[in-house]
Amino acid sequence: MARNTLPVENSGTSSLCLFVEPYGEEYWLTPGEVFTVMSAVEGIDVWFSIQVSQNCIAVWIYEEGDPAKVVLDYQVVDADGTFLDCGHQTPSRPADSTPV
Repeated sequence: MARNTLPVENSGTSSLCLFVEPYGEEYWLTPGEVFTVMSAVEGIDVWFSIQVSQNCIAVWIYEEGDPAKVVLDYQVVDADGTFLDCGHQTPSRPADSTPV
């Protein structure tokens, strides 16, 4: 795997949300799934910043590790290399639930 990629594995027993910033795009991993976050731009040195909270991982991508150089063009792929769209596998909210 290339140095400029970040594999994210859900080793838990419930769904895990992967947020990719700065857009807040979300991708949901079921238990055992692995997604990879990467820059869509070739030839740049990409660093990742990761924040973890309950059932959620947020990822920021920076060029050369500089927080002023946020990478805006990125891709998320599954273990088969399939490109994923924002909202991939978003769990449905029960009809009687109240928005948070």
